[in-house]
Amino acid sequence: MAEQGSLSLADIEARIRAAIVEIRHYLQQDGGDLEFVRFELETRTCEVRMIGSCEHCALAPLTLRAGVEKALIYRVPEIRRVERVK
Repeated sequence: MAEQGSLSLADIEARIRAAIVEIRHYLQQDGGDLEFVRFELETRTCEVRMIGSCEHCALAPLTLRAGVEKALIYRVPEIRRVERVK
């Protein structure tokens, strides 16, 4: 298992999943949702998939940067960037 410092990849991913549970209800209120895809330890990049009404929304990039990314980095400081994948 890959490790950085004393935190393992599994620990970081568990914290990311818990953080997504905390924030996804905001997206669900508008018919959207968010799911965790993976965390790349080397680049400290978290990949997420925006689904439901978020999938094709013109404001999804703004939601990703100003909402999702900020919230996830606040809760999981090991994350440097959040990327949207299809």
